[in-house]
Formats: sequence, structure tokens, C-alpha cells
Amino acid sequence: MGEGKLIAGHAVRRVRRQAGLTQAAMAEALGISPSYLNLVERNQRPISATLLVRLAERFDFDARALAAGEPGGGAAALRRRLADPMFTDLEIDRAEIDEWLAAAPGGAEAFARVFDARGDVATSGESVHYDAIAREVRGAIEHWRNHFADLDAAAEALADELRLGSGDLAQAIAERLRTRHQLSVRILPAEVMPDALKRLDLHARQLQLSEMLDAASRSFAMAERLAVEAGGEIDALVRGAALADRTAERLFRRHLTGYFAAALMMPYARFLRACEATGYDIELLQRRFGAGFEQVAHRLTTLQRVGARGLPFFMLRVDRAGQVSKRYAGASASPLVEGGLCPLWDLFEAFARPGDLMVQLVEHEDTSRWLTMARTVQPQGARAGGVRGRFAIGLGVAASEAASLAAARGIDLYGRAVPIGAGCRACTRPACPQRSAAPAGRARIVSDREAGVTPFAFAGD
Repeated sequence: MGEGKLIAGHAVRRVRRQAGLTQAAMAEALGISPSYLNLVERNQRPISATLLVRLAERFDFDARALAAGEPGGGAAALRRRLADPMFTDLEIDRAEIDEWLAAAPGGAEAFARVFDARGDVATSGESVHYDAIAREVRGAIEHWRNHFADLDAAAEALADELRLGSGDLAQAIAERLRTRHQLSVRILPAEVMPDALKRLDLHARQLQLSEMLDAASRSFAMAERLAVEAGGEIDALVRGAALADRTAERLFRRHLTGYFAAALMMPYARFLRACEATGYDIELLQRRFGAGFEQVAHRLTTLQRVGARGLPFFMLRVDRAGQVSKRYAGASASPLVEGGLCPLWDLFEAFARPGDLMVQLVEHEDTSRWLTMARTVQPQGARAGGVRGRFAIGLGVAASEAASLAAARGIDLYGRAVPIGAGCRACTRPACPQRSAAPAGRARIVSDREAGVTPFAFAGD
């Protein structure tokens, strides 16, 4: 969807029904033709700026609710859900999803809620699996496309205020905690905090941080405590999410607290200017803002301020076994975020080259092309002789928008790309030498007379 084209017929229809008006009556009140209003409600025409103003004047309509109010998060979010292997045989295309949203937005929203809330029930009769809670929280995040404008504005205002007092952000945050919140920051030896990296001791009025945390992680931990200054905005977002489980509420609140901390360390306007000036050079951004690789990668998925948008990045975090612990699609609508992962993606090659930035041009089975970057990160707190964790961060943007990236230098964005899919059970690419299983819903072909590049040949449509 191009910049300035806002498709939100469901929201207009909701306003009209709440007002108890027919299309003809509402069109008359807005000074437009009934046929035009009908096209808007059916998502066949964008909402113009003039129409937005008239809606606000005549129906007390809040335009900020449009993006957040799309049924199921909009067409892109529904496509990501329908990428689940259980729907492989249905082959639902984009046109069908658009028609679904236009004809039955309530049904689309109901599907999204059920899908996000579904979970595996343990065979022992235990409660719904934790994955269902995680999906519910992720649904709340994707509902806003991981961009919380009010939190960004609050963090940016506070960052500007802190800069007036000190050029060292970490020092300024510590001083703010001391003077405004009566919390001192104390760095403790690893022996004193053997099993913790941070602790809030309200009795001693201390934020206790382990010496095992690096500078970026210490700044982030202190910035999280200042999220209390945006408590009203965070409370409103949590209430608005209407999460069914208390654990889900706590997880969503923790995400919002972390969002505020990152926005405080990397204030929106300054961070976006730095991104554009450096070609989104992650290493330079890390140094300029005193942040870690994962912190910067996550921040890149949030740059969606109206009138000042960054490139639409997505981000994943995986372990060596391919288990995904973070998924942020942002505004990218990337199919790489959902479903299974392809071993041909260099996201996994990054484990063999820890610390190196792996850049790769890939083409998904749906023909979309993406410039991706991957690098390993290690959790804080590892000590000599202990178990060291390692994860890979995958970051990417549509190849059509990647020309300005520092990571794209020397890469032909229109040249050969590595063909990948959403995991073998969802991918129908033929003759893939990396295939480990036939696609779900496709009969496997076993022949005594010939053998192809894979022992998992399968029947076509």
C-alpha cells in the first residue's frame, strides 16, 4: 500500500452502524456520494485526508484508531496466520483475504482471535499450553505492528530532558532514578548475585545490577525502571489489549516496558536520522546509541511514525534447533516471520561464524524477495566453565526497499537470490536438495526405477 493511501472500510462501517445511519444518510452528512462511501466500506477506495477530517468533525472519529482497528491486524497479519501448515492445502490467495475483510470483517477478527488463542492441551489434562499465551501476547503486539506512538513520544520527551542535564545518558538516567524515584543504582559482584543479573530491592531503595552486564544492558535495565513515568500510557495499552490471562498481561506489560527503555536509549527522531545517514549500519548505530545488536535490531522494526517512517524491517531470534523465541513482523508483512524456517537461509549459517554479519538475498516461495542479515548474540551473565547460550538474530527488509542499506553495497538486488520456503512441510518447491519431508497434503512418490535430488519427491497439484 503506498504512502498516504489508507484502506480502512471496516472502521468507517463501524462508525456508521454505531450512529444508526444508512449509507445514503451518512454519505449525505459527509458530503460524498453513496456509491463512493460504498466503495470505501468495501476497501475498494482509500480514505482521503478530506474524508478523515469530515469524519472527525461530524462523528467524533479518532483517526489514530484506524491502524490498530483493522480486523485481525489487517490483510498482512491474516496472511501470516494462514501461512500455518494446517492451512497449506487450502491455498488461500491474497484476493480471497481482501474479499473476506471487505465482506465479513467481524468473521476475520473472530478467526484471528481464535487462532492467536489456540494452544495445545497437554495429554495429562493440564491447562492450555504456554504457547497459547505467547501467541495471545504476540497478537497484541502485532495489533499495533509493534509501534506504540504514545510510548515513543513519552520516551523521546524524557530523553531530550535528560540530555539537557548530561551528555552521558546512563549517568543521566541514574541521576533521574535517584532524584525523582529515590532509587540508587548499585553494581554488585557476580558472587553476590550468582543467579540474577538485575534486582529491584524496594526495601533498600536500590536497583541492583550484576557486574556481568555490559554497558548497553546496564543502560537498558535502568531505562526500564524509568518506564514508570509512562505508566499511564502502558496501563492504557494493557487494558485495551483485553488479554484473557494474567500471565499474558504481565508479558505484554514487560514488552511495553522494554519498548519504552529502547525508545529512551534510541529516541525516535534522532535514531531515524542516524539510520538514514548511515544506511542503517547496525554496528555504527550500536556505537552511536550505546546499544546492543539485538536492541538495535528490535528498534528497527518499530519505525512506523506517521509522516516519519523508516524502512519496514522484520526480526526473528532463533536457537540452533530452529526454535523461535522472538518474532516481530513490524510493517514488513514478510512471510519469513511466520511458519517454519528454511535451512537454506543464512540465519542458521550464522552459528558457524559467531559475531559475523551474514548478508543474503533470498526469494520466498511466494516470489517476494528480501535482503536479510543475521548475526549471533549471547545472553548476558555467562561465566568461565558455565553453559553459554547463543542465539541468531535474523533481520530483513524487502529487496525493493534495500538499495540504501550499507549492507546492500555490492549486492545485485535484482540478481540471483537463494530460493527458500516456510519449512519443508509448507514448501512446495520441487527438487530441493535440502528437503527433509514432503509437503503436508501432498502424496509422497516412491519409485523403484528412478531417484531425484531428494528422496522426498511428492505429487503435484
